[in-house]
Parts: sequence; structure tokens; C-alpha cells
Amino acid sequence: MSKVRFTLNILAAVIITVAASSMAHAQATRTWVSGVGDDVNPCSRTAPCKTYAGAISKTAAGGEISTLDPGGFGTVTITKPMTIEGTQGQGYGSILASLTTGIIVNITAPAAGAQAGNDNVTLRNLSINGAGTGTRGIVILSTVTNSQVYIENCQIFGFRATGGGDNGKGLIDKRTASGSKLHVSDTVIRGNLVHGVQIGDATGIVSSVDATFDNVNIQGNGIAGMFLGGGSNVSVRGSVITGNGGSGIQSSEQAGGTTETEVTDTVLSHNQTGITAGSGASVVRLSRVTITDCNTGVSASGGAFVSFGDNNIVGNGGGNALPAAIGQQ
Repeated sequence: MSKVRFTLNILAAVIITVAASSMAHAQATRTWVSGVGDDVNPCSRTAPCKTYAGAISKTAAGGEISTLDPGGFGTVTITKPMTIEGTQGQGYGSILASLTTGIIVNITAPAAGAQAGNDNVTLRNLSINGAGTGTRGIVILSTVTNSQVYIENCQIFGFRATGGGDNGKGLIDKRTASGSKLHVSDTVIRGNLVHGVQIGDATGIVSSVDATFDNVNIQGNGIAGMFLGGGSNVSVRGSVITGNGGSGIQSSEQAGGTTETEVTDTVLSHNQTGITAGSGASVVRLSRVTITDCNTGVSASGGAFVSFGDNNIVGNGGGNALPAAIGQQ
């Protein structure tokens, strides 16, 4: 009898150990980070992690990383659908990205199980600071079809690394998979060395990105406020694009696809050029747009404009009239 009891006790101990191990490695739908946390913690509300990267492995697909207090929570690569919430009520969750990239979104395999069909990432209430030496703010590279990225109430600034390539850019989306969508709202992108935003590419990549920018301020970037190429389809609404060293918006076909840009209820001022309809099959449609105090208001360099006749293009050094060949609708 004693041998049976001993065997049962050993078996019970093994079961408890396995169960505890499984619980320790279980992924939670919601995890937490704090400036006084530790990445060895389970990332619970009462035992938060220290960094977003530390919380990723403990967060289930489709889950959310929440921020308990203001602080710097490190750069992060996101490989599954999730939300990172910087928690505005406590002050921004900050990512200090000196000499590196702030956030990389790179989902390469479709979500499975209950998350099938949900390959979406949301970044909300985050301050992403390149500190003058950061390489890239947010880079989106996901290769799954129908993936969506939402950027809401964020700040992306100070990415000024030299060296060419994609260095010195605030937000880059180079996805080529069908159904790729980007939604940016209530966000500031400023003070980056090259482009504030780049959709598609200038070197032969055909983009499949449909993007919307709503109430976005794009300010003081070294070249284009927005570079839109490679066959992307972009809508800009209710935004301010100002003080950029090149074009406020540069729409260019670079890889055989038609790049279409719709701009509505938006102000472009103090840029080198307000809007450029660049090379190839590039079409820019304008409605209730004000372009003022730029060296050149509008420039058609191989592309075309379509105006709905309700725009204000005044007070620029030149290019105050849309090209005569455009359609008036």
C-alpha cells in the first residue's frame, strides 16, 4: 500500500509541475508593461513587463499590450496580429529608437485558429522618437494577404540617420501582397531626414497598398512629406502638410502600376512644391485643397491632375494654375 501511495504522490507532483509550467508559458489576451516592470514577469496587471518586446511572446495573437505609465518601452518587431496601446490617459508610451528602427511589422504567416483572417496590427497612442540618429520610424513588411495596419494618435519624429536606402524616413509601407491596407489617423510625422511617409518604392517594387490618412500633420521633413509610388492608392483627408524640403506630396509611378492619389480638405504650405504628379501613370485628384506659400504650387512631371474645381492654389512662387490638360469635373 505504501508503494502505491508513494507512486500516486510522485504522479501528482509531476502533474502539478506540468500544469504550472503550461500556465507559466500560456499567452494572455491582454498583457501590461510599466517603467518599473521586468521582462521576467508574466506581464500581468500586477506583475508587468519592462518592454514591448518582452511582452510580445506572452501576448496571444489578436491580443493587446497595454501601458500602465509613461516610460520608454523599447523598439519592437511585431510578427502576429495585435494591438500596442500607449494609453493616452497616462501619457504616451514611448519608443526611443536611436541608431535603429522603432517598430517593424512583419507578419509572414496567416493567423490560425480563432484568429484566422485577422492579420491586423494596431499602434495607438505611441511616441516613436529617433532622437536624431534613428534609422526608420515604422516599417511595414508583412507578406500575408489582406493584412491591415492601423496607426492612431501617434507621433513619429527625429529619424535622421544617413546612408541612403530607407534610412531617415518616418513611416514606410512596402507591402506587395494583395489586399494590404494602411489606415493612419490623428498622427504627427515630423522632422525626419528624408521622407515623412513612403508608400511603395522608387526602385521597381509594385505596391499593393491602399492607404488612408485622416487628420495627419506631416511637417518639416527633409525631402517629401509623402512619397507615393509603385502603384499604391492613397487618400489624404483633413490634413496639414507643411515645411517639407521637397514636395508636400510626390505621387509617382515607379514600377508599372498606376499610382492614384486623392487629396481632400487638406492644406499644403511652405513646401518646396505643394504637389507633384510625377512620372508615368500617376494621377492626383484634388477637391477643396489649399496650396499656398510654396516655391511651386503644383507640378506635373509626367503624371496628371484631376480637379473638382473647388481648390485654392494661390500665393506660391509659381505653379499657381493646374496644367491646362487636366480634366475639370
